Amino acid sequence: MHLTFIFLFCRITVILGWETNNKYMVKNSVGQQVFFVAEENDCCNRQFCGPLRSFVIHVQDNIGQEVMTLTRPLKCGSCCCPCCLQELEIQSPPGNPIGYVIQNWHPFLPKYTVQNEKKEAVLKIVGPFCSCRCCADVNFDVLSMDETTKVGRISKQWTGLVREAFTDADNFGISFPMDLDVKIKAALFGACFLIDFMFFEHSK
Repeated sequence: MHLTFIFLFCRITVILGWETNNKYMVKNSVGQQVFFVAEENDCCNRQFCGPLRSFVIHVQDNIGQEVMTLTRPLKCGSCCCPCCLQELEIQSPPGNPIGYVIQNWHPFLPKYTVQNEKKEAVLKIVGPFCSCRCCADVNFDVLSMDETTKVGRISKQWTGLVREAFTDADNFGISFPMDLDVKIKAALFGACFLIDFMFFEHSK
């Protein structure tokens, strides 16, 4: 299976516990920057809602043109509230929805469904029982709808003790088949940010 790798690097650090809008540099497998990503949010939403906050994320190419927008509405993040599960809409170009990432309720595992522009389920994402792994990568598998075939992976990569403990800078990797529909690739790209906010933003 031929896979494409994209790496995301969070550039903003937390100073004295004060939340700032996240910014990311996106590089391809050979280290070339392909996108710059910036969260749009207000101070109150960041400080009082923390990792549960709604957001709009703008994805720009290297000449500053916005090529994708990721939107997450504000919803309760409790696993006891299956009626208020997280979701993300992917638009490309901005204003044109091309995919969705929908959290699925499960008592133990983080699970998501990736949908196309018609809201038809295409892929599943299944994470580990525990996302707090010391000195190791944390992997979320991209699976077929029946969860029997692995087609890709989203991973939060271990960056070393000092960096993990004292900064908000994370490395993420995404892998998927080269021939996967470009809109579904964009949805998996968006899923990486939703996973970052839900499982790793609060750990800093």
